Amino acid sequence: MTKCLMIQGTASNAGKSLIVAALCRIYVKRGYKVAPFKSQNMSLNSYTTKENKEIAMAQVLQAKAAMIEPTVDMNPILLKPKEDAISQVIIRGEAIGDRDFFRDYDANKNNDLINEEDYRKIAKEAVINSLNNLKKDYDIIIMEGAGSPAEINLREGDLANMGAAELADANVVLVGDIDKGGVFASVAGTFLLLDDKDRSRFKGVIINKFRGNINLLDSGIERLEEIVKVPILGIVPYAENLQLPEEDSTSLKEHKWNKNFDDESSETKDHIIIGIIKLPKIANFTDIDPFEAEEDVEVRMIELYNYKEKIQDLDAIIIPGTRNSTEDMKELERTGLADEIRKLSKNKGILIGGICGGYQILGRKIIDKNHKESKLDEINGLGLLDIESEFIRENKIVKQSIAKIDLESNSSEDDNESIYSILSKINGEDISGYELHEGTSNLISAKPLFKIEKGIGNNDTDTYDGAYSDNIFGTYFHGIFNNYNLRRELLNYLRENKNLKIKTGEDPFKTSVENSLEELAKIVEESLDMNYIDNLIFDE
Repeated sequence: MTKCLMIQGTASNAGKSLIVAALCRIYVKRGYKVAPFKSQNMSLNSYTTKENKEIAMAQVLQAKAAMIEPTVDMNPILLKPKEDAISQVIIRGEAIGDRDFFRDYDANKNNDLINEEDYRKIAKEAVINSLNNLKKDYDIIIMEGAGSPAEINLREGDLANMGAAELADANVVLVGDIDKGGVFASVAGTFLLLDDKDRSRFKGVIINKFRGNINLLDSGIERLEEIVKVPILGIVPYAENLQLPEEDSTSLKEHKWNKNFDDESSETKDHIIIGIIKLPKIANFTDIDPFEAEEDVEVRMIELYNYKEKIQDLDAIIIPGTRNSTEDMKELERTGLADEIRKLSKNKGILIGGICGGYQILGRKIIDKNHKESKLDEINGLGLLDIESEFIRENKIVKQSIAKIDLESNSSEDDNESIYSILSKINGEDISGYELHEGTSNLISAKPLFKIEKGIGNNDTDTYDGAYSDNIFGTYFHGIFNNYNLRRELLNYLRENKNLKIKTGEDPFKTSVENSLEELAKIVEESLDMNYIDNLIFDE
């Protein structure tokens, strides 16, 4: 009979996701079949499974930790914020509409938004079905909560925390983030606000992200255990050097990208600097994670409202995905950053790339007459790629894709563009990624970047993806830089421009993620009372 343990947190970004990942790796290495599960996740970092279903990226990492393929059952409800309080609702991997979580609407009225009654019914059924599916195949399910269970105004109809624990009949462990301060108050406050029935499920507390002398906590822990009436199961140290994907923009704010280059003595000529445009509605920013594993690459986040110093000395610019390319393009213009990018694009030694919404932003125009993303009918893009993008599809494109670099068939004899000269070295190689978009882009004079062949992977037709011109390129493929040969050639071009050593050999990103998962599991296992956790999982 499948056993379930749930990890909840005192707040968002308390460290629930990584504790779940660690426990998945610990128990799979002990010989159990383990699966992660998060009933409801609100995140703009998502992924396409092999079933062509959309789930949150955090569950993909947890599945990797459990050494299994991610499936839609691991995250049956995904909410993707669009504007204000409105989120796109994705149930078991498919978008079913939008929901306004601040206001409710009469189900009998002709309204495009999903009302609360319908949402709760559909969502609960999805959670139950996914849990039952996982129970058929796995010995242990490590569940993750969302936000905090102390949001008592949301307890009725809850499916993210105590409601999910109740459906799974799971014991719960609470994680508190001591790095933010106030961990004793947040843990005690959480227990105080729970009713007796919910409180009875909580069996222990983990204090996470600790720095310093652990003995200083002794008196506080003793008093806290008296208050909450459950044991502190361990104190997990702050792990600085793990290279693992961040879950959402909350964690993105705290992420230290420049670990190797925070010394003021570092000279910009000694390494590559890649500027990432931090769009207001940035999504799937895990696309840039592979660069962080490169020891001679500085990843620099470029804020729209404070960019003048950070935009200096860049070797490349990446415009990542966004949940709202029209509104983000509007902000790029308003802040003046759009003109700065246009100026930098004239330096042919600087590479400028866009992914998904970032690809659309690179083009001439974004058209949204059906207002799928915003209230704007259309907006001019950066004009760096001769393409136009339009939101006309009824159904969202959600699929894993495989393509080939196919430059020769689109090149001319005098073609010596930067992107052509770089990627022609690996012409004909396969490129894999995943697509999550509603808009489509039409090429005017820009050349297609990749050729997609029918019958390869999940492709159902012959077509092209992406575009390039001179030193500019864009693609709808998320995960594009996970393709090591492509990333290596782009970076080696930049290295040559700065007279830096060319890199070859194994993919440092692939190695760093696996090593980080192993290190995370080791840290957590050594920090926690695993015998107690064993009893929570296996004792009837």
